[in-house]
This record gives sequence, structure tokens and C-alpha cells, in this order.
Amino acid sequence: MNTYREQGTTLECSNGQETLRIEPWGPDAIRVRAALGPVLDGLPGALLDAPDAPDTTDTRVKIADGTAQLVNGMVTATVSEGGDFGQPVLRFSRSGTDEELVAEEPMHFWWPGPRLFTPTGNGYHRLEQRFRAYHDERLYGLGQHTHGLLDQKGAVLDLVQRNAEVSIPFLLSSRGYGLLWNNPAIGRVELAATGTRWVADSARQIDYWITAGSPADLLRRYADATGHAPMLPEWASGFWQCKLRYRTQSELLAVAREYQRRGLPLSVIVSDFFHWTHLGDWKFDPAEWPDPAELVAELGETGVKLAVSVWPSVSPLSENYREMAERGLLIGTEYGPPVHANWPDKGVDTDIGVAFYDATNPEAREFVWNRIRQNYLLPYGIDAWWLDACEPELRPGFQANLRYREGPGLEVGNLYPREHARAFYEGMCAEGRSEVISLVRSAWAGSQRYGAALWSGDIPADFGMLRAQVRAGLNVAISGLPWWTTDIGGFHGGDPEDPEFRELIVRWFQYGAFCPLFRLHGFREPRAPFGVGQTGGPNEVWSFGAEAYDCIRDMLLLRERLRPYVMDQMRVAHTEGLPPMRPVFVDFPEDGAAWDSDEEFMLGPSLLVAPVTGYRDRARRVYLPAGSRWTQAWTGEESDGGATITVAAPLNRIPLFLRDGARLPIADLAASDR
Repeated sequence: MNTYREQGTTLECSNGQETLRIEPWGPDAIRVRAALGPVLDGLPGALLDAPDAPDTTDTRVKIADGTAQLVNGMVTATVSEGGDFGQPVLRFSRSGTDEELVAEEPMHFWWPGPRLFTPTGNGYHRLEQRFRAYHDERLYGLGQHTHGLLDQKGAVLDLVQRNAEVSIPFLLSSRGYGLLWNNPAIGRVELAATGTRWVADSARQIDYWITAGSPADLLRRYADATGHAPMLPEWASGFWQCKLRYRTQSELLAVAREYQRRGLPLSVIVSDFFHWTHLGDWKFDPAEWPDPAELVAELGETGVKLAVSVWPSVSPLSENYREMAERGLLIGTEYGPPVHANWPDKGVDTDIGVAFYDATNPEAREFVWNRIRQNYLLPYGIDAWWLDACEPELRPGFQANLRYREGPGLEVGNLYPREHARAFYEGMCAEGRSEVISLVRSAWAGSQRYGAALWSGDIPADFGMLRAQVRAGLNVAISGLPWWTTDIGGFHGGDPEDPEFRELIVRWFQYGAFCPLFRLHGFREPRAPFGVGQTGGPNEVWSFGAEAYDCIRDMLLLRERLRPYVMDQMRVAHTEGLPPMRPVFVDFPEDGAAWDSDEEFMLGPSLLVAPVTGYRDRARRVYLPAGSRWTQAWTGEESDGGATITVAAPLNRIPLFLRDGARLPIADLAASDR
């Protein structure tokens, strides 16, 4: 038998050793925690502090006849007696209609129930939480992955951070609910035909949050619960130039000057890795960057920001290593010395063992930020950060051997990228800097509140990956991160002389111009061997031949004209939590076909973007959502929604459609711009 306790608007249920706590957590949302023994407060997670007490007209608890209910606005949680397995079972429904949103489901009629606690020692358990499967359900979000799926029903995803694989455990369902697995433990989620199962390999309690509503409502509620992104700095909405890598100050300046000579828009140029003396010194090598003040000043005269690459790893050759090790600021290990990866460094002929600082330790975050402040911000005014390798990039990736300030690696490992971005956000804010953005390679739930702009990692340079990126970016948007970008052209490879790659980079530029951030990066052919002298082939917009350059230049100028519209959408993202780039179903949830549309997207409410992702494709099919009338931006031709049409897509054009008479400066290239 269940024992129920009503504590204000919170409902607790006990059955044997297990405690189940169900409580309102923001409008139209409920948080559930389950533990063997008492429920613990203060464990690491994504949710902000408990919101204000709910309106009792929308929130109520009812206990009667062996069942209990908690109603909070649009969502109702009903607890029923367990069967032979002896656990209470939760069912979530739409308040007022009792339409089932999602329900827990026992794993077996006898044992176990919907929740399983398998001891791993010292009060930790392997946790499993199971929900019912629905054959027609579609599931979106869950971070960024290279599998090429938008709807991830049927997928099994590791809950772990890896280069190009970003774990953010929030999913949005076509059934009208959103669910956050509020647990940074290493694990997996199985979205199977027989059930959905969340697994934490070693943690102390189950914790999840659920909300109900339209897709836009779910995204707004999720932002309220985990934090809104700051307002994007206006300069960040322009074009970012990067390659692997500019080895010297003079090399980088020559590129910036060429942009100026050609009259091309440029907002940011990046100094990539190995610009430092030693890994973990966090400062320029004067042999290669003799006068950063002069560099920043010259760039600033033309309105260009210098961004610098910052890695969280520390070489034993660094001037900071001994102090950080002695003060316990590095990630600890259960076995062996605090060495987390092998990496090249200046002054040695072979890779050496390096450590990562512990970003979950406030003292370590302060130490790293103070070095950044002293070596970049104060002397040169550099305030744009590229936080590379922030998964962290472990080699090998055994979180079980790590000890963080916040807990064992298996319990808290996914927190790292968020807390690393936090160091820079809080440091900048302490300096009175209101414009904060950090380009990051990994993220977790809540990273958006610390100014994290995710890019999609070290991906291949081919058309298949371009197609996958369209879907990956949309799932990131559903996961609560409104700032996202890719390496235009892909990262690994790409020969600037190859006709297929030249077409790929044109098509990628056309896609990239409509991403939240617009950024060129890559490790082009011919590529130097991995090491401190590493660089890649040419990767500037004029590097790919005259035809490609003309097409790319048009996209640069188009992005400039659209920046006011982009910034309007960034303001909505900041205030409401609605991402600028989003799947079509967010704006057209009543159109069943929109839920299957995975090769196009909305940029704000007015612009439908249909990237071309096939080699030599010169036309493509586009679904126009029902309920609106659509105008081809290049030709002015109009079509009713609710139909799929075929449109021309010559190499110099990406299909774009304006909604219901919207006017955006797309096709009005002046003669002087051509």
C-alpha cells in the first residue's frame, strides 16, 4: 500500500523504502524525484531554484481511494497503486480532459516496476526510469548528434559529452509534453518501440521535470525552468572568420586586411589553439604574437573583434600547473595521477600527459578566469571567447576514474561544459561586461543562461554531414540553446581545388547564413601533421574559385541585410525562450505534415529556409505549411500552404519563402553589390 502525505502543494508517496516526491515547479510543470530513503535536496541538476509558490487556483492536491493527484495548470500527475512489483505508478495527463500525455510503465508485471535502483556502492545506484511507448509519438531535442535524425523515436543515445555529440537531456514530444531528465550522470536514453527508458550509471536519485502545452509553450516553460539566454551581442550576429590555424599575428592580420580591401563584411576573426606559450598558461606566445595590443587596435578600427581559443587543459610545463595541482584545482582521479589526455606542447618532441581544471569547483573557475582577465581582457580588451575541447576532451573518456568537486565522474560528468561557460559568464559580469558570448563545443541543460553559443564540433566535410547538420541544429534549438552554428564546409578535410568541395562550401554558406551564428572554420587540404606547428590549407571566402566566391559574397551581403531581423529573433529568444531557428512544427503545430518536415526550418516567424544538401542538385521539393500563403523570396511567386512544391535551386540560390506577405530584404541586391 502507498502512504500519501500532502505538504502544501507537494505530494509525497512512500512504499517500503522508496520515497516519491511530486511537486509543482513553475506554471504547467511538475518535478518528480524518487529515492531509496529520503529525497535529497541540493544535488547537481539543471533546474533553477524552486519558483515562487504556485497559484492555488491552478494547483491542488487530492488524495482519495488509494490514489493521489497533483494538478498544476495544464498538467495533472496521478499516482496509482503498484501491482506485484510494489511501486506507485505515475500518469501525466492534460488537465481538464484527462488526455494521457505520458505514463510510467512497469518493466515487468512482477518485478521490477517503472523505477529500478541497482546498488553500485556507497549509497549510489544504477538508476532506470521507464515510460510507456506510443506508436505514433515523435520525439525531438536531446542535444546535438551526428545520426542525421530529427525525430529520434527508435534511437538509443548515450548521455555523455563527446566531440560533436552533445548531451542535453530534454525531449519534446508530439503528444504535447516536454521532459527534462534532471540528472548530469553518465548514462543513456532508449527511445524504443517497447518503451522509453532513462538510465544513470551511478547516481543517488531519480529526478525529472515535465511540462505540457504547444511546442512554443514547452520551449518557453523550459527556458523559464533552466534559464534564459542573455541578449546576443549585436556584433556576434555578423560573419566569423576562422581556420585551423593562423599561426602568427601577421598571418591573421593579412586576412583581416584582405576582407577590408575587398569590402567584405567581417565581425569576428579567431586566433585558434597553440597561440599560447604552454597549454594552461592562457596567454599569447610573444614569438608569434609580438604585439596583441596593436593587433586588437587595428582590427577594432574596422569594427572587427578578435576572439581567442581557450582550452581547459593544463600542461605540466605551464606556469600555472604546480599551483593548481597543489590547491586541488584539477580534476581528481580515483586511480593514477591527475592526467586526463595526451597532448602536444611547445618545447617537447612528444605528446605529454595533461590535466583538466575542475570547472565544477568555484575556486578553480575563479583561478582560470583571473588568468584570462590578466592576460587577455585587461591588457588588450579581448572579450570574445572560444571554449574549445570543453566536453572535456578526455583520452580515454573514462568518467568512472574522475572525481569532481561536485561529485564522482559518473554522477556529474555531464555538468562540465556548462560550468566551464559559467566561469567566463560570471567573470565577465563581475567586470561589468553585459555582452557575454562563449563559443563552446559542448553544453548541458542550462548552458544557455551562461552565454554559451554551441557549434557542432569536428565534423566531416561532405554533403551527407551537411544534411545531418540541418537536423542537428534543429534538435539543439529544441534543447533550449538558441545560439548555434557549424563549421561552414565541415571541419575535417575539403580540398579548395576540388569542384565537389567548392559546391559543398557554397551550399553550406547558403545554409550558414540563416543559422543563428554565421561562421567559417575548417582544417582544409593540404593539412599539416598534428602538433604545435599545425595549420591547414586556405579557408577564406576567396579560396574556392571565382564562381564560389561570387555565391559566397552574395550570402555575406544577404546576412548583413538580415541582421536586424536576426537580432529581433534573438530578443525573442532572450525574453521568451523561443529559438530563432526552429523546426516547422513549432510555428505550425496543427499541421500534421509539419511534424515530418526535417529538411527545412523557420528562421523566426516569417522566413522558411530550405537548404540544398545534395551535390549537383539544382531543384528541390519544399513543403509549405498549411494555414499560410507563401512567397518565393527570389521570384515573388506565391503558393498556398499545405502542399509540397518543386522549386529551382541554381548554385547561386537557396530556396527561401516569406510567410503571409512578410517583407525582408532578400532579393534587393543593388547593382553596386554584384
